[in-house]
Amino acid sequence: MATPDPHGTSETQGDTHTLRFELSLPYPVEEVWAAVATPEVLPAWLAAADPFEARPEGAVTLRWLNTDPRGHATVAPGRITAWEPPRTAEYTVDIHGRIRFALEPAAGGGTLLHFTNEVTGTDAVRLDCLAGWHHHFEYLREALAGRPANWSAWTLDRWRELREEYELRPSGPA
Repeated sequence: MATPDPHGTSETQGDTHTLRFELSLPYPVEEVWAAVATPEVLPAWLAAADPFEARPEGAVTLRWLNTDPRGHATVAPGRITAWEPPRTAEYTVDIHGRIRFALEPAAGGGTLLHFTNEVTGTDAVRLDCLAGWHHHFEYLREALAGRPANWSAWTLDRWRELREEYELRPSGPA
């Protein structure tokens, strides 16, 4: 089986962009679930989550621990719009729209993570989000390996590199 492309794809209808990433992770579903759906582990790779009411329609606020190019941290209040432990966690939040993590056991072990983000905005927003999610998924792999993100050392360098890559890539599936 070929290794999945670490790059995300996107489709656009009007000003709504649907971003997709498919990750094959060599960790059990329960570990990946903890990383994408618990306030204890989310900060290791993505954002602090407080409040985090682990139930359908529960309140959630994601506070990114890195900053945008202007030095601002994203704070995204919203709701948990799908909650089926340990398979599906979906958050619909301000700024980033609908964020969905769907997990399934991989053949031979590990987990397949199907990620979807529906976000509204310009093409620049689409590219920013593709680069941002890609970068965070690199952090997810590190966090699952026992190396959580050191947000105090975070810079925009890798994000800028990824942003340039996405600008040169076709937007749809390869």
